[in-house]
Amino acid sequence: MTDHRILGFHDGGDGEWGVVSVERGDGARAFRRHPCAGITPCPWRRDAPTGTFPPEVFRHSARTTYDLATHTFGCHASGRDAPTTCAGFLLRGASDNLAVRMSYARYFGVHTTVELYDGYQEMAIANGVHPDDPALVLCRGDRPMEYPPAVQAGGGDG
Repeated sequence: MTDHRILGFHDGGDGEWGVVSVERGDGARAFRRHPCAGITPCPWRRDAPTGTFPPEVFRHSARTTYDLATHTFGCHASGRDAPTTCAGFLLRGASDNLAVRMSYARYFGVHTTVELYDGYQEMAIANGVHPDDPALVLCRGDRPMEYPPAVQAGGGDG
């Protein structure tokens, strides 16, 4: 049994990427603790190649940074079967997101050691969204966030 329900899917227009809208069943927040690296790195990373994801996914996901948003920006690497909230979003796009603010203490250990875009608009524009696109007008959440440190158990790195 899963702890989430898929509410919808918005096709990114390239046949590969899209946006999955998910509702967590028990209010729990699965999340990444640091922005992904690897073959397809997190789009919030300044060192990630731009254009990997189609502009349409950034247009559609912009609403996650609107004031009092209740949806979060999902991690591309987690997929539909085990959705998680993106660490880059938590660090640079979530300061005005109501869902994140209400669950702030649960997002322990979120951090980065790489340079990220300053906010959603900057990231979306770098990835092909036109600066005057109406989807970007209401974007907020561009204040950096800091989260409680990870709980250290037995001297591990949590």
